[in-house]
Amino acid sequence: MKTLRRRLFLCLAALGLLGRIATTAPAAASSANPVASTSSPDRPKAGSYRIQPTDRLSISVGGEAELNVVGKKVDVNGNINLLYIPDVHVAGLTVREAQAAIENAYRDGRILRNPQVFVNVEEYAAREVTVGGYVKFPGKVQILPETIMTLKDAISKCGGLGETANGKAVRITRTLPDGSLKLFDKLDVESALLSKPGAKAGDANFILEPGDNVYIPERII
Repeated sequence: MKTLRRRLFLCLAALGLLGRIATTAPAAASSANPVASTSSPDRPKAGSYRIQPTDRLSISVGGEAELNVVGKKVDVNGNINLLYIPDVHVAGLTVREAQAAIENAYRDGRILRNPQVFVNVEEYAAREVTVGGYVKFPGKVQILPETIMTLKDAISKCGGLGETANGKAVRITRTLPDGSLKLFDKLDVESALLSKPGAKAGDANFILEPGDNVYIPERII
């Protein structure tokens, strides 16, 4: 009889333990996956900086002191000229990508078998966009290194839209690497600036590139 009672007690205790585990499991799962982790920011974050013409770079090659350079300027074509490997194109690349490009150049040229290259941006090129038309203070707007600037940011830095501006027909002219022009037309930034229902957040958060020309036309009354 005592043995039977002991077995019954152990079974009840096990069932109680399982019940507690079942009730606490959802709470543990929810704490591991908080609501904040599923939310997304309103605007894109800055990506890795991409090297621009007229940037100045320091470049070192592991174990090869004669190949190290300081203050090397990226030319207008986006290239750098290094000992034994002239015209390595680095404009538009991140630092890590530039390191890989230089390593490949040394390897492909049979200069070094296993090069280890380190690149650092010593001096950043001027990065700016031009905002014209019907904003309060038209002019050039600087883009800080390793940051992004949206269309909304640029207009805000120029004091916002003018009283007669047509902020629903903003246009951006961009010069492509081959010298051709690309036009982004009829961008609606006004709705987002004024927090209007149905505002086109994508237009307001359009990411500008250095050299872009932004124009805000006048509203036709």
